[in-house]
Amino acid sequence: MVEVLDLGFHSERVIASFLLRTKEGPILIETGPESTYPRLVAALGERGVAPEEVRHVFVTHIHLDHAGAAWRLAELGATVYVHPRGAPHLVDPSRLLASAERIYGDGLKALWGKVRGIPEERVRPLADGEVVAVGGLEVQAVETLGHASHHHAYRVGDLVFAGDIAGVRIAPGPVLPPTPPPDIHLESWYASLDRLLALRPKALYLTHFGPYGDVEAHLQALRETLEAWAGWVLHRLKEGLSEEEMVRRFEAYWHEGLRGAGVDEAGMRLYALADPPFMNLQGLVRYWQKHHPEALEG
Repeated sequence: MVEVLDLGFHSERVIASFLLRTKEGPILIETGPESTYPRLVAALGERGVAPEEVRHVFVTHIHLDHAGAAWRLAELGATVYVHPRGAPHLVDPSRLLASAERIYGDGLKALWGKVRGIPEERVRPLADGEVVAVGGLEVQAVETLGHASHHHAYRVGDLVFAGDIAGVRIAPGPVLPPTPPPDIHLESWYASLDRLLALRPKALYLTHFGPYGDVEAHLQALRETLEAWAGWVLHRLKEGLSEEEMVRRFEAYWHEGLRGAGVDEAGMRLYALADPPFMNLQGLVRYWQKHHPEALEG
């Protein structure tokens, strides 16, 4: 039912798009960045699908590794479904690009490719719980905040396409939380994990990377790691470390965790591509400073 398209972002098993076929034609969940659009077109072609046949595109959120190529498909006539708070930024991506430039600087275009606005009539905001029926298939939007303030998971039958809210997991490694700035909010994230558990899905499909059937264990492990990382960052902030020293120590902590889980150097490279540790640190620092400054005192 679900065909996993590997978009080959600097390697295999880093960013996925998901192809589902219906009686009214194919639909796509996640587009990946524009820089991998040629690979997306090739992967569709290998499965007998032309990109202009894709009339319905669902993105979990507007970060460039998930939705950066959405405008390409919209140009070919697709409707792009997204959280209401993300929709304006697909129409006018200037603020999104400015935020990304603060993180990636001059490397933005090389990593993520071109980004253009999508005509407003091609962008369809979805409310929490809203169902889109396409050719006998029902896709339900499930608001799942915490990683981003504009994040949906999508439920299709007993499967959930979880974007980033259910973490990054590159088999056979562990699940890790992606915590980039600026929207990390742990309380919302924990509530979203509870919500996913309550759906009792048969499998989670992760954009980074692929399907996993051990849903309860996966989500519990994610919560534990998220709590551990957040606690680690809080303690280092209270120590008053310099930013440079914080980065050095967090990267060592990150490597130690993966090494302890049996991940080799090649696997660590994949995790770093999908979920860069310096961005994880930045997002968690911002969380504590913005939402709980009182925790930093004393």
